[in-house]
Amino acid sequence: MTSSSALANVIREALRAAADPALAPGQQAYMKSAMPFLGVRVPDARRLATQAARGIDDVDELRDAALDLWRAAGYREERYAAQALMALKPLRGRLDLLDVHEEMIRTGAWWDHVDEVAHRLADLLDSHPAELAVELRVWADDEDLWIRRAAIIAQLQRRDRVDHGLLSDVIEANLGDEEFFIRKAIGWALRDHARADPDWVRAFVDAHPSLSPLSRREALKHLG
Repeated sequence: MTSSSALANVIREALRAAADPALAPGQQAYMKSAMPFLGVRVPDARRLATQAARGIDDVDELRDAALDLWRAAGYREERYAAQALMALKPLRGRLDLLDVHEEMIRTGAWWDHVDEVAHRLADLLDSHPAELAVELRVWADDEDLWIRRAAIIAQLQRRDRVDHGLLSDVIEANLGDEEFFIRKAIGWALRDHARADPDWVRAFVDAHPSLSPLSRREALKHLG
């Protein structure tokens, strides 16, 4: 069986082999990232990680490789690869890996990493809805804005599976927040759900006059 460090090293080598240094400065500037880039496009970084892990279904091995890549990252693509490992089937929907997702939010602390983790939270809402709903309500009051953002956008693309009570609670906990990334997240969460339940979103917006103009505009963007 491939050890976790060996898998992480295989992925690092694949990323370096695929690097185009000419792309790296533009990527770093776009992401406003202190961590440099190798020059591998995000879809390619994810694909390389997935290919390297093909045939491995051991949860500990995949988790440890993801953490190795994440914690020792010298380039941002290594963190994209780590998150790609966390999206693999053996790791999806596992409540015992919530601490890994939380670490990636807190230490990643930027929208690209946080928004990717939100997909994993959606998986957890499918597999452990009651437990995760409790956790997300706690997260909605966290001092870390990125933890709060993750709580707000955790139900994106869930359509008829959206827990309205949970969505209301995590948004209402952040109505007074002036941070752009929170206000944008609120509007995004509502706009996304409007595709499945426009009447609920209209009613929510009408019932919450304290919604920021940005959140309100985003929520109603496709509702006419």
